Amino acid sequence: MFKSKSLIILFSLFIFFGFFSCKEAYTPKPPGYFRIEYPEHSYQLFDSSCHFTFEYPIYAQLEKDKSRNSEPCWFNIFYVPFEARLHLSYKQLDDIEHFYTLVRDSRDLVYKHSVKADAIGESFIQTDKGVTGKLYELEGSTASAVQFFVTDSISHYLRASLYFNSRINRDSLDPIIDFLKIDIKHMINSLEWK
Repeated sequence: MFKSKSLIILFSLFIFFGFFSCKEAYTPKPPGYFRIEYPEHSYQLFDSSCHFTFEYPIYAQLEKDKSRNSEPCWFNIFYVPFEARLHLSYKQLDDIEHFYTLVRDSRDLVYKHSVKADAIGESFIQTDKGVTGKLYELEGSTASAVQFFVTDSISHYLRASLYFNSRINRDSLDPIIDFLKIDIKHMINSLEWK
C-alpha cells in the first residue's frame, strides 16, 4: 500500500513538473525600427541666377549654404521627413587644369570614406542635356551614402554629397537611401546648364 501511494505521488509530481516545465521562458524582442511613410515622388523647378536649373522634391527645402567657406551658388537640399541634406557646390571652370583638379578632389573626398566603406560603386553619368559626370554609391558605415559630380567639361561643375543628421545605422537608413537615390537621379536627369 505504501509503495503504491508513493508511486502515485511520484507519478503525479512527474506529470505536474512535466506540464509546467514545457512553458517557454520569456525572451524580450529586439528593438524595432519606426515605420517610414514615404512621400510621393513629385518635383518642383529650381531656377536662380546660378548657371544651372534642376528639379527637386516638393517635400524638400532648398537652402542657401551658410557655412563659413560657402560660395554664392552653394545650396543644401534638406529632405525634411528624413533629416537628410544633399550639399551642392557649384564651381565655374577656368580651364582644363581646373576641371581635372576638381574631378580629382571629388574622387579624393569620396575615397576618404574608404576606411569605413564596405564598397564604393562608381557609375558614369551622361544625360541628353549635355551633362556628364560620375555617381558614387558608398556601402557600409560611411558618413555619406551618395556623392556625385556633374559637368559640361568646359564651363560648369556641380558636386553633391548626401548626409544624414543621425547616427549611422545602415540597416535602418538603406530603405531611405534607396528612396532618395530616385530623387537624386531625377535631379541629375533634369539638370540643365544655362
